Amino acid sequence: MDDQNKNLILATALSFLVILVWFVLFPPPEPSTPTEDATIAATEGSTATAPTAVDATATSPVDAEAEEAAEAPRIDIDTPRLTGSVSLKGGRIDDLSLKDYRVSIEPNAPIEKVLYPLGSESAYYALYGWAPGSGVAVEDVPGANTDWVLEKGAALTTDTPITLAWQSPNGLTFRRDISVDDNYMFSVTQSVTNNSGNSASMAPYGILARHGTGEDADLPGLKSFFILHEGVVGMTDGTLAEISYSNVRDFDVDANEGVQAEVFQVQENGWIGFTDHYWMTTLIPEPGSKFKAAAKYDDRRKIYQTETVLPTLTVADGETAAVSTRLFAGAKEWETIRNYERTGIEGYIDSIDWGWFFFLTKPIFWLLHEINKLIGNMGWSIIGLTLIIKAILFPLAYKSYVSMAKMKELQPQMEALKEAAGDDRQKMQQGMMELYKKEKVNPAAGCLPILMQIPIFFSLYKVIFVTIELRQAPWFGPFQDLSMPDPTSIMNGFGWLPWGGPEADTIMALIFIGILPLLLGISMWLQQKLNPAPTDPTQQMIFAWMPWVFMFMLGSFASGLVVYWIANNTITFTQQYLIMRTQGYKPDVFGNIMSSFKKSSKPDQK
Repeated sequence: MDDQNKNLILATALSFLVILVWFVLFPPPEPSTPTEDATIAATEGSTATAPTAVDATATSPVDAEAEEAAEAPRIDIDTPRLTGSVSLKGGRIDDLSLKDYRVSIEPNAPIEKVLYPLGSESAYYALYGWAPGSGVAVEDVPGANTDWVLEKGAALTTDTPITLAWQSPNGLTFRRDISVDDNYMFSVTQSVTNNSGNSASMAPYGILARHGTGEDADLPGLKSFFILHEGVVGMTDGTLAEISYSNVRDFDVDANEGVQAEVFQVQENGWIGFTDHYWMTTLIPEPGSKFKAAAKYDDRRKIYQTETVLPTLTVADGETAAVSTRLFAGAKEWETIRNYERTGIEGYIDSIDWGWFFFLTKPIFWLLHEINKLIGNMGWSIIGLTLIIKAILFPLAYKSYVSMAKMKELQPQMEALKEAAGDDRQKMQQGMMELYKKEKVNPAAGCLPILMQIPIFFSLYKVIFVTIELRQAPWFGPFQDLSMPDPTSIMNGFGWLPWGGPEADTIMALIFIGILPLLLGISMWLQQKLNPAPTDPTQQMIFAWMPWVFMFMLGSFASGLVVYWIANNTITFTQQYLIMRTQGYKPDVFGNIMSSFKKSSKPDQK
């Protein structure tokens, strides 16, 4: 490998290293602590097209409202995957937990909670209602303080829907039918029967409100690595919207909404909601429906809101009108989300944050998912994925390694050109280009596999960090969560002793790395030893330190990603060694290793 080739590899590796160092020294800001606010978060507004996020006229004490909400009757939710309840105060869906997911890998860890009732820390819930239009007073439509009655059903299950009812003072009867499937999708049908003696106009809406952000407080610094979107997510007629909580707080005040807001007019298909690391809630009108979608922020009460408002309905006296929408509240599982997309929810699979390299992350995850369905172990599936990726890239790698082997054969002629050119670098470059052309050698070919690995590495990092299928995915022994850093350390005998390693995100964790990062460093070091060390002292020093710097830098990365890199390095070493042998060049791996321990030794030139 000549100096030009080495410089390109060196520049690529150093660029990657600079990015890693930058996010260690200057990590993204810590998520702000959620603000508890038990104020009513979602009542109707004064017009039929713009219900406001927060009732700005509410004056009752916060504690009294929270106590009233806590004492309200509840209807149980019990499905194979969900447990929780619906509050009859406002008809909120505000208490929901996921039976299949626990907060940690500990055997008795509590299950994950997605929605929280009013009055709890970081309240987060769904609320439905009607915005009054012409001929309808505010007190004639249900809102956040409405006391609903259970008209039908005893508990909400996959087989038994429930019906809530409320009678307005002036002859309007409202009903809300709620059903749920065997995953995470609720169907909500709102209806109104008009016996008021006059026609009535009103607009049905759905609201998701959360007090504080609910952002993951345990994912700061390097693990975030500008790779995860949390905040508002939505699809409006084929356009994906991802708005972070900080950007929502920067919205201008909308004169029509009365708070900071951004409004989207959807003509045919769309949905909107909030996404967290692994969980999501979204409001989904029926495909083909026109509606207004909005993301809002009430700075005074620190409440975020997304909403969907359907067109105003005019209901004649004696008639009934109804509208159906859906609510997703659960885990962002690939299979589940994809199946919902097949029912007509446009672009729903993009609610998973695939990132800039979506054209790589999607197929990589699909392939990993399919391999895991066959193997049943995500650790071995990652290794299988690595084998397939290396097989796909093998033709490129073969050309690269052949070119590198030919470069070794040209080493004596290149040295002769350098001596003949002396200090005339232009003459030396011209001579080398003529030599490359004569021998049909591409000096940059050796860098192509390395350059290809960079987007693949970042795409796999995205897949492992973002997708719930990798969350708490076990491999073997101490490696019971491939989405988290290696839990082994010299402090716990690399997993043999019955206690944990150093606390994550500490100096001790950075120093006392696990067995996987150690194997990563060794595999990178051995891969270097296929070739003699560079003749330039500076390059020689940088290449000598690089495996060990990467070893410590990647020690805090997800162990699944480190498994991939170890497998990749091992396969690359094997491929390169065998191809070099077929081209007549015998890598002196042992000799190169021994020469690295000799301070003044010069690398072999074969």
